Amino acid sequence: MVENMSGSEIAALIAAIAFLLLVVFLISTLLKVNKALKSVNETVAQTTKTLDVVTGDVDVLTQQVEALLVKSNTLLDDVNGKVADTDPLFKAIGELGETVSDLNSSSRHLVASVKKGGKRTAEAGLASRAMRLFRRN
Repeated sequence: MVENMSGSEIAALIAAIAFLLLVVFLISTLLKVNKALKSVNETVAQTTKTLDVVTGDVDVLTQQVEALLVKSNTLLDDVNGKVADTDPLFKAIGELGETVSDLNSSSRHLVASVKKGGKRTAEAGLASRAMRLFRRN
């Protein structure tokens, strides 16, 4: 049958076979591209779901952090107020410490004076006894 065909018919047959091979190759390629696009679509859908969940979690977390910061600021203000209230107490304690230190110094001076006075009294007492003994003799 090929023997009866003219050159143009053979060329047309070759072109038809080439076109058929091209169509088969394009269909195969398009099927692969379609599969890849389905995979990409699934990945995008999963990513979108994950982002929605994460966004919701971040919103809840943001609200909780804001509430925690408000409570922390309130607590800090309360602590600062209480510290300011205790400042006079610590000042009074400091002044009391100074007073006790002054009292200790005064007590030491008094004890030293009493000791000196006691020595003088003892010396005077000895001198007085010696004079009595001397007069008797």
